[in-house]
Amino acid sequence: MASAATIAALSSFSSLSLGRSLPLKQRALQGSAPFSLFASSKPFSVSHPIRASNDKDIDTSFFDNLDPYADIPYDPPAPPEGYVPPPSFDELPPETEEQIAAAYEELYGPAYSGVSVLGNDIYVMDAKLKKSSGGFLGRRKKEKPNDGFEERVVQVRRVTKVVKGGKKLSFRAIVVVGDKKGLVGIGVGKAKEVVDAIAKSATNARRNIVAVPMTKYSTFPHRADGDYGAAKVMLRPASPGTGVIAGGAVRIVLEMAGVANALGKQIGSKNALNNARATVVAVQKMRQFRDVARERGIPMEELWK
Repeated sequence: MASAATIAALSSFSSLSLGRSLPLKQRALQGSAPFSLFASSKPFSVSHPIRASNDKDIDTSFFDNLDPYADIPYDPPAPPEGYVPPPSFDELPPETEEQIAAAYEELYGPAYSGVSVLGNDIYVMDAKLKKSSGGFLGRRKKEKPNDGFEERVVQVRRVTKVVKGGKKLSFRAIVVVGDKKGLVGIGVGKAKEVVDAIAKSATNARRNIVAVPMTKYSTFPHRADGDYGAAKVMLRPASPGTGVIAGGAVRIVLEMAGVANALGKQIGSKNALNNARATVVAVQKMRQFRDVARERGIPMEELWK
């Protein structure tokens, strides 16, 4: 008797586990009754409307005695004493053409006519919106910054770099920038194109600006020598009307600095970059007479005694 009960229990357990392992559709087909997700066939409905959790917190007594179809009179507050209403648009005086142009320029920038009413730069909007279709593969043409510095190319050389696959060609440019008022800088840049190399070197030169001390005759206050690597440069002041007597990179650096009368000599290496940097080293050694007199605590007249 006990064995029969055990066998019946095991058979029911095996059928239950087999039914759970089967998918939902097959288990529904095996049952005697059709499978349904809902226990009853009645449609689903909400017995009561959804309300707020705290109905007592909402005050609706204001709408108890209010008729939505009644006409509510509009009673605006009285204006304060001394209030003057602004004039209407039609009563204002007509605007002049200058006022209209100034308002238009303030909103949209300087006009393309080349005339600025507010004194703005007429090329600012053109530089931002104007796109140049020239160049290789439709690249935009980079415009030079208008900062008062002039650029002068000293040298452009083709250089190679030996890599695993062969030689990699590029261009190296040396550019000197200056405002011809005592500021000068030297920069070097490399790129695959000559134009890009010059642009890089000009940007690098603007980061290395130095001041050149000069007298009222546009010459050096005293003599100085500078060296950079194997290049040595000798700089000497000259009398008015002499001009810049120098050659190579030294002459370009002095002209971009604004020196009008000077003597320069390259001694040693003929490398353009090293001679240009040696010129900057020599210029940085120079000092004005007033600076020396201030450091010594004496008037300038006693420097020549």
